[in-house]
Amino acid sequence: MKQSLQLKIGQSLTMTPQLQQAIKLLQLSSLELQSEIQQTLDSNPLLEQEDNLSEIQLKEKSPDRDAEDITEVKTSSDTLTENRAEQTLPEDLGIDTGWDDIYDLAPTAAVSQTHNASGEDFNELFENQAKPADALYEHLIWQLECAHLTETDQQIGLAIIDGIDDRGYLTESLQDIHQGLLTQNSEIEMDEIEAMLHFIQHFDPIGVGARSPAECMAIQLRQYDDSTPYLNKALALVERYLDYLASNDYAILKRRLQASDAELTEIVKLIQTTNPHPGELVSKNHAEYITPDVYVSRLNGHWTVKINRESAPKLRINNTYANLVKRGDNSAQNNYLRDHLQEARWFIKSLQSRNDTLLRVAKAIVDRQQGFLEHGEEAMKPMVLRDIAEELEMHESTISRVTTAKYMHTPRGVFEFKYFFSSHVGTADGGECSATAIRAIIKKLIAAENPNKPLSDNKIAAVLDEQGINVARRTIAKYREAMNIPPSNERKRLF
Repeated sequence: MKQSLQLKIGQSLTMTPQLQQAIKLLQLSSLELQSEIQQTLDSNPLLEQEDNLSEIQLKEKSPDRDAEDITEVKTSSDTLTENRAEQTLPEDLGIDTGWDDIYDLAPTAAVSQTHNASGEDFNELFENQAKPADALYEHLIWQLECAHLTETDQQIGLAIIDGIDDRGYLTESLQDIHQGLLTQNSEIEMDEIEAMLHFIQHFDPIGVGARSPAECMAIQLRQYDDSTPYLNKALALVERYLDYLASNDYAILKRRLQASDAELTEIVKLIQTTNPHPGELVSKNHAEYITPDVYVSRLNGHWTVKINRESAPKLRINNTYANLVKRGDNSAQNNYLRDHLQEARWFIKSLQSRNDTLLRVAKAIVDRQQGFLEHGEEAMKPMVLRDIAEELEMHESTISRVTTAKYMHTPRGVFEFKYFFSSHVGTADGGECSATAIRAIIKKLIAAENPNKPLSDNKIAAVLDEQGINVARRTIAKYREAMNIPPSNERKRLF
């Protein structure tokens, strides 16, 4: 075969660096975008935020006011310096004398006055700070150290607390704890470990260190006065018949406890005052806050969508460095500035493209789901990615990137973009009903059911069929399980 050169004309898709950067920014969440913007600001000197005005610009805006402020600051500083210079440290300083007795703390006083003037307590700034993951461990160790125990009991208590998880349960057996302690002290007996476990189980919160929910609730019930009504039967229920209570077998419970319906109701109410997971009172997970990407509001009878500028700050080119590029020489410094200037322009353009695409998709979603915004989940319309892609003349992959990890703030709450997309189910009149609307109807029916006779999946399917929505029983079960709603036999209640 003879080799030869041939010319062919064809088309191919090339991923330019600008396109790759635009796609990358498009799929980032708000927190990831803020991190990406901050990294770019730190690495590119020609990029800056518009909100951050330089000192020169502030001075150009109000030179007289700035001069007065500077003069006042200098006067205060000079006075403070003179006062400090006049102060001398006495030769005989008392042992209990503090630094505040010698020098005045002007900055601290200023901060204190600022907080008092605003009417806010300084501690409120930290009220929502997340607790450390080992908060329960530290809480138990603190109580152990305050108990004034012997060295041996301290070792046993530390070993037991090390085996308690965040829920408050002891995850290790006493035999394993005993074997581990024998390497430190061969004289420790099993009776000492059991006694120390009983001691720790009465720490705050009560029931911590229990080995099962039955033991945990029994420990808490024994804290009540002996004259508490139905206390003995409540203890018998949690110690021997807790499985029947979990499965709602009230007939067996009434027979085993020899109690009537009214008595069993009071017994269950007494058990419900206990906490089967006492450790969560201390080591409860901190709430995670979501920063919405867009805000949806109703203005003059129309729904409007706006980009959250806090999640995507506005950037600009630094004119001071950009003017240096106009020198036109080929020095290394000028090439450095020229390259970063081009990168800054690409980044700003990609960021603007992201915001425009996000805003277009959000508006399209709001236009299709106005029924949800006005009437709730039951008015949600079926919608898939293809519907928005065809309307905006975009690819489905682009819509998928935009709707992933993006959130919308509406009068009904904060929802992820993907929440508004759901499959459809046919109705009796030939229409379509959203799966989200069906789940909302199922949840509403279960919430209004009689606790003594809860609705079965077949009954719910029949009720929906009366409303013109044809849904199979297995579909009802699937939606119910997705909402973490137990079946009818487990939802049955005496009260």
